[in-house]
Amino acid sequence: MESLPWINHFKQTPSREWFETDAVLRVSLGNFLFFTILAILMVGVKTQKDPRDNMHHGGWMFKILCWCLLVIFMFFLPNEIVSFYESISKFGSGMFLLVQVVLLLDFVHGWNDKWVGFDEQFWYVALFVVSLVCYVGSFAFSGVLFHFFTPSGQDCGLNIFFITMTLILTFVFAIVALHPAVNGSILPASVISLYCTYLCYSALASEPRDYECNGLHKHSKAVSTGTLTLGLFTTVLSVVYSAVRAGSSAAVLSPPSSPRAGKPLLPLDVKEEEENEKAKPVTYSYAFFHLIFSLASMYSAMLLTGWSTSVGESGKLVDVGWPSVWVRIVTSWATALLYLWSLVAPIMFPEREF
Repeated sequence: MESLPWINHFKQTPSREWFETDAVLRVSLGNFLFFTILAILMVGVKTQKDPRDNMHHGGWMFKILCWCLLVIFMFFLPNEIVSFYESISKFGSGMFLLVQVVLLLDFVHGWNDKWVGFDEQFWYVALFVVSLVCYVGSFAFSGVLFHFFTPSGQDCGLNIFFITMTLILTFVFAIVALHPAVNGSILPASVISLYCTYLCYSALASEPRDYECNGLHKHSKAVSTGTLTLGLFTTVLSVVYSAVRAGSSAAVLSPPSSPRAGKPLLPLDVKEEEENEKAKPVTYSYAFFHLIFSLASMYSAMLLTGWSTSVGESGKLVDVGWPSVWVRIVTSWATALLYLWSLVAPIMFPEREF
């Protein structure tokens, strides 16, 4: 990239880290455009008889070729376009995190409803045990955060505020969920509490390594290459899983051998044949599926570049810097607000269905 004049047109050649960050952003831009184009093409697909249904489930060689060409083309774009993409990626990443929060809330409520639906003592005991483990984990985790991120002799008011606010939210969740007027349950409250505590830890761990209140770094002076590699692998894995989970929204894609694409082996009567001729609706939104991958592409780029500040603040550390800290803290607060809203909304608007 250093030899490409439309990229390296500076009077003084930038550092190697700058070129690495630029390469990540350009590949991410190619991914973003690829999935955005697919999302636009899939808008309005309602039934499996739509020709675009086959495009969504097949044509893999053509898709791979288009993806490769898009990624290669990104390296011929001027730096101004990449810089603009970097700016909007911060907002797209926030949207992706918000989708993750909504999915988590849907998951914990579904989990609770399923176990309660069994209406047996064993499952009620299981609900209590899991809830207790989550709450114990949340409080123990908070104690660890106080130990590592509020070292004595340092003015760490911001870290204390983050941890204390997370503890307060944990108690608020339990009080509201167990209130007689609220149709809540202790299991979702405990799981959301543990998740918010994890987000708080993730935010504090993303603080710059030279920040005096980041005690975790003082117990580990250097971050090894192996640790970075493992962290990068788990980050990418979680992003891909979140995108797939969000896009399908609990719907399982039909395999090629499913009746969706097959023909009956035995002749059917006229009525059954007419019913089969009717178009079957798709099981999930194809456009939304690809849109989530577009947002995930932005989120991955921000993680890998430390929200485009890791070069200046922390060298090659992945996902480190104040923007990463605030994104995670705000996500934690958004999770709390959405969960509390899911509890009080049915009371405030009883005529509506939630």
